[in-house]
Amino acid sequence: MKKILAILMAGVLTATAFAGCGGETSNASSGSSSNSGSSSNATGVNSSTVDYAYFGEEDNVKLKVWAPDAAVNLVKKQIEEFKKTYSEKTFDITVVAQGESDAATQMLNDASAAADVFSFPSDQLNKLVDAGVIAPVAKGFKDYVTSENSEDTIKAGTLKNSDGEDTLYAYPETNDNGYYMVYDNTVVTEEDAKTLEGTLAACKKAGKKFIFDAGDGFYACTFAFTAGAKIDGLEDDGITQKFVEYDEDEAVKTLQAFAKLIKEYKGTFTSLNVKNVASGFKNGTCGAGIDGSWDTKVNQDSLGDKFGAAKLPTINVDGEDKQLISMFGYKYIGVNGSSKYPNSAQILALYLSGEECQKQRTEELGWGPSNLNVQKDKIVTESAVLNAIKDQSQNSCTQVNIASTFWTPMGNLGNKLVADEWNPDDADATRKLLKDTIANVRDEG
Repeated sequence: MKKILAILMAGVLTATAFAGCGGETSNASSGSSSNSGSSSNATGVNSSTVDYAYFGEEDNVKLKVWAPDAAVNLVKKQIEEFKKTYSEKTFDITVVAQGESDAATQMLNDASAAADVFSFPSDQLNKLVDAGVIAPVAKGFKDYVTSENSEDTIKAGTLKNSDGEDTLYAYPETNDNGYYMVYDNTVVTEEDAKTLEGTLAACKKAGKKFIFDAGDGFYACTFAFTAGAKIDGLEDDGITQKFVEYDEDEAVKTLQAFAKLIKEYKGTFTSLNVKNVASGFKNGTCGAGIDGSWDTKVNQDSLGDKFGAAKLPTINVDGEDKQLISMFGYKYIGVNGSSKYPNSAQILALYLSGEECQKQRTEELGWGPSNLNVQKDKIVTESAVLNAIKDQSQNSCTQVNIASTFWTPMGNLGNKLVADEWNPDDADATRKLLKDTIANVRDEG
């Protein structure tokens, strides 16, 4: 019956579901990938599986999937289940480790040689769309994907196409792309973790390091954001980073407070790559650090019963405790607009972004789901990490529409503040550093 239904539906559904998905039904440009916003025909879409009609005539399908290192083995297992689900089709699917932060760069280098299905963070969506290398979510799947995932991830995954129409360009995968404080609870108490001063004092007392990657703009932007220099998408030119208005004098005081605390706890406050957090816990040199959900498992394995998690702490500025403000975003699964098997790539992306696969990634990797049903599961509601990230997300700037010029100046800002030769008492130098940082982000230097 399934084969008969597929034959009857193929002519109608395939064209409807995959209009604008690249391959045979359209070209790969974002301009040709319009979404009218009208009610989608999602017949046959259920629990992230679809009727065979959606494959059209595609068979003997060969696909490449990019997944981050930590998820490669799990994705391979999920793909084996995918093959069983669609046992009437023949697949050759290769999973390749590819860091999400570099996914867009690799796609833009040569989309024809890149993965058919790939994971990436939310700030990369605009350049993938601008370059025309990502196919929108299949029209037949849009309503289902929208109903299954949190509104904020759908909103962040939606951009206007060349016709000015709102278009969902990717399948939400996580709702947790941010960072939090992880700590050894025999070194740092829950009370200590509330403030940066308390955390540093506890680490120093125990002879342990506090690790924060001050030279990486993804983390170092916390200095600027906490100071008040928060971002708000792009200017009307679609290129220049927009900043909200802020009190410059207050911002300078905040940056000075960071620099003074860093100098006071020299030898304790340590700027290192986040990979050193877990290894530091394992070898006993780290008492606390700033890390993300992607490293949850390795941090938990390193600390065991000593594992602690909290939102970012506060810092005292002229007697006032100010909450540290971070970057927060989402992760998605995208489909290459140049895929030779566009229908199959969309079906696989739908499957990998579905409820069951998201739950597996939460259980095995500690990732925070975008799926609404999984968000209600106790694996999420009782997770110290995911609750910490959720709390921190209320004190963050959203990682969408980030200018390519943003990261390096922010990293330079962090490097300056932690440098031995930096004078925390020099307000004029601090003011100049802030102004130069923003000018460089806005490419005005």
